[in-house]
Amino acid sequence: MAYNPQDHFFRMAKKDGYLARSAYKLEEIQQKYRIIKPTDKILDLGCAPGAWSQVILKNIGPKGFLRGVDLKAVTLAAPNAEFVAEDIYKLTLEDFKEAPYDVVVSDMAPNTTGIQFRDQTLSEELCLRVIDLCDQLLKPNGNMAMKLFQGGGSKEIEMGIRKRFAKMQMLKPKSTRKESKEIFVIGLKKLANPKI
Repeated sequence: MAYNPQDHFFRMAKKDGYLARSAYKLEEIQQKYRIIKPTDKILDLGCAPGAWSQVILKNIGPKGFLRGVDLKAVTLAAPNAEFVAEDIYKLTLEDFKEAPYDVVVSDMAPNTTGIQFRDQTLSEELCLRVIDLCDQLLKPNGNMAMKLFQGGGSKEIEMGIRKRFAKMQMLKPKSTRKESKEIFVIGLKKLANPKI
């Protein structure tokens, strides 16, 4: 079937006021696993254009806090949210002054090259960086969810999550395009003393 950028979820996002159709991916993760609670402090990596941030803000309420990071600037604004346009490889722990977080989410994807193996490797590198940030910034018992392009290195990512969290889940949301290789890896209840 031909790729149609203006599909059902695209039209639904317009109607629901979301900045992108990707909002429904996080909504489905939230419905299934309840990773976000009211008043949570959340780190949203790869947040532009802001659709996941919209879902997060709806779920944390006015007493929660959201930190969004992306290479691109985000126009979304909320009194309990701060966005930074920065490279996650360049940020230091001092840049996350409100840490530790209750939840870390990542919808980051590499700039795709069209070479499947290369794109998968770049996606895995981003996921390893997310895991590294979870080690340093996520509270014990905290949750995480991140996008991964499935490929040869997926098992290393899965093992990394299994070692650090009480439970790991994999989900391909309904709003993901059929031809897409992306899947979401969810870590529930970060262990206080992971064997890593």
